[in-house]
Amino acid sequence: MVNTDDVPRLGAWQHAWRLTVAAVVSLPVWLSTLALIRSRSGEPGSWVLVGDPLVALACLTLLRWRRRWPVAVAVTVTVASSVSALATGAALLALCSVATRRRPAEIGIVVLAYVTASRLAGEVYAVQGSADSTGWVQVVVPALTAGIAVAAGMAVGARRAEVRSLRERAESAEREQSARAAQVRALERNRIAREMHDVLAHRISLVAMQAGVLDHRGDLSADENRVLVHGIAEGAHQALEELREVLGVLRAGPGRPEPPQPSLDRVPELVADTRASGLDVRFTSTVTAAPPDGVGRTCYRIVQEALTNAAKHAPGAVVRVTLDGTAGGTLDIGVRNGPAPLRPARPPASGFGLLGLGERITVAGGELGHRPTPDGGYVLTARLPWPDGAARRHERGA
Repeated sequence: MVNTDDVPRLGAWQHAWRLTVAAVVSLPVWLSTLALIRSRSGEPGSWVLVGDPLVALACLTLLRWRRRWPVAVAVTVTVASSVSALATGAALLALCSVATRRRPAEIGIVVLAYVTASRLAGEVYAVQGSADSTGWVQVVVPALTAGIAVAAGMAVGARRAEVRSLRERAESAEREQSARAAQVRALERNRIAREMHDVLAHRISLVAMQAGVLDHRGDLSADENRVLVHGIAEGAHQALEELREVLGVLRAGPGRPEPPQPSLDRVPELVADTRASGLDVRFTSTVTAAPPDGVGRTCYRIVQEALTNAAKHAPGAVVRVTLDGTAGGTLDIGVRNGPAPLRPARPPASGFGLLGLGERITVAGGELGHRPTPDGGYVLTARLPWPDGAARRHERGA
């Protein structure tokens, strides 16, 4: 059976000192056996002096593969120790190695083989004690030494399991940290992309629309051409300025506050700016109160994205922007454009404007709807919750 446990690989020096310890442990056993044979039978035979060391050397060599085939190597070395006193240390090392796996069945097999081999060794060398000490001594002593080897192996196995668990925890924590960092980077990239889209897409769309008018209208007077060229230059300049502001925010330190974001009060300015670029925008608002900052910012971005799409996809069409709502209810936004009388070449679209807008509205707890109209136009509607700040302050005060 191949050992598939996750155990550290041993180098040459680590193998060498373990085998040296096994040989040193065996040496007193071999010398004791040699002394007993001389006291009982005279000179020891050639097996004890030559065969025993050769078998022990083979067992020590076989221990090199104890991690690949732990049980097979342990049983083989243990059986060989019944005819070689010098192989006792190798058998104990093999038993200790099996015990590191902490599998009771495997440990029991090897322990039984070791105790049995120890009894057979006494018969092979004819060194068993006198009749009054023959039984229990040859069982208890091997059992005690086997218990020590098993305890040492179990301790080593527990230590390895603990180290492996700590390593897995560290790797898991590192993976989780990497995943969190990747998520943070993705969120930051999305935020930057949304901010760049909100700031630049509107300006660039207006510039593209004015450039398209210049390209397709050959009947414009010099003054009209001058106005369009001036509008293109002014739009490009404003786009650069807004780009610098966004980059300044991104490069700023964490302690530096972000500049104020446009809110509902700047929607008329946005409509006037779009109208000045040549788009026929008609604005109607019945909102008299100021909504919370988050609602106002979302409303501004909705109108900005809708006007950007109208300028991009329906240049020359009439665009109607309506705002309606009261505190404690909802803020309703509607942007509707008719069919485009002109079909100039349009700049490539990212396809993520409405997607990002939907995310904003979802975060605000609102609803977004957009669809083409039967006359070839397009309508975008949004509804944002407008909490009553005065009522909430009154409830907190009560």
